[in-house]
Amino acid sequence: MKPFTLDRTQVLPITLETAWNFFSNPANLAKITPPAMDFCITSPPQSGIYAGQIITYTIRPFSRVTVNWTTEITHVDRPNFFVDEQRFGPYRFWHHQHRFREVKGGVEMSDLVHYLLSHDQLAGLINRLFVAPRLRRIFDFRSRALAELFFNK
Repeated sequence: MKPFTLDRTQVLPITLETAWNFFSNPANLAKITPPAMDFCITSPPQSGIYAGQIITYTIRPFSRVTVNWTTEITHVDRPNFFVDEQRFGPYRFWHHQHRFREVKGGVEMSDLVHYLLSHDQLAGLINRLFVAPRLRRIFDFRSRALAELFFNK
């Protein structure tokens, strides 16, 4: 089955170093995740990221449903990109590329997510009705939160 994708790009009025320092720090995920998801890192705090790093957390994708999620940082090219991949969690497959490049006025930050769902026969319908709209809302929130953090300085 072909993976579903989510592709987002946003320009922020910050330096490449500032972008890297913010996005490569797992503790900042809570600042750009909708509060209703009750995002909580459960692995010990670590400074910086590195290939092979395991990060565990819980999220609440729907009210009263808590999900454990384990990701691995699989690729790091400071300050240009890093990749996190789900090892255990709600998706059959999750591959999230975070890319940063200097542009006029700041840094272009791009997220490219490839994901697969369980239930191959119903995956298209489940994605169209539930998963894709939910992911769009999460990344819409992230975009607004980043604008508040970096445009209001």
